[in-house]
Amino acid sequence: MHRRTILAPVLFFALVISSCSPRDFLTRRLAADLIAGSRTFNAPQRFALQTGIVSNKLYFSPEYLALQHRGWISATTAGCTPDLAPPPCWDVTLTPSGVDTIHVLVDPADAAKKSFNISAARRELAAITGISKQGITADVDFTWKWFPLNEVGAAIFPADTLYRSSVGFRSYDDGWRIVDSAFHSGQSLDDALKNAEPVR
Repeated sequence: MHRRTILAPVLFFALVISSCSPRDFLTRRLAADLIAGSRTFNAPQRFALQTGIVSNKLYFSPEYLALQHRGWISATTAGCTPDLAPPPCWDVTLTPSGVDTIHVLVDPADAAKKSFNISAARRELAAITGISKQGITADVDFTWKWFPLNEVGAAIFPADTLYRSSVGFRSYDDGWRIVDSAFHSGQSLDDALKNAEPVR
């Protein structure tokens, strides 16, 4: 009789545990796995390099300044088209070293075009820094950095800068998931990455 009274709670507890999925509990490890494994987080960061006539704002953007510093592009002043005003505008060309660097990164069919889309970097999760739960929703704070895929990525996306983001999670019948679109206080992973701030 005494044995049955001990076994009953043990069996009940075992049944409850076996019915739970590892995704039922939002731990830092689960949050890291879901973020790092998501399509949004793993999407490569593409850089669009425009040659020919560009605006002053584009030519002096951080990305173009990085390419100028590496000696991959040069430019001469040029007249602005109506959609690029106000002047000055710039006629951007690839230097010989720029051609050598970039031609291996673009599709041969695009070689004659004035605009190149280059897969430059991907994201790398650094750490989950906090989880704030409110019932079936949660905000997860995390840090990440860029992992350059080539020389262009290394010039434009420094690997030594750490970024801070926050993303919304929601508990469903099959466990916790990252939200696809913003809800209440949480934000989607896409918005979280776009709104990332460098860690001071």
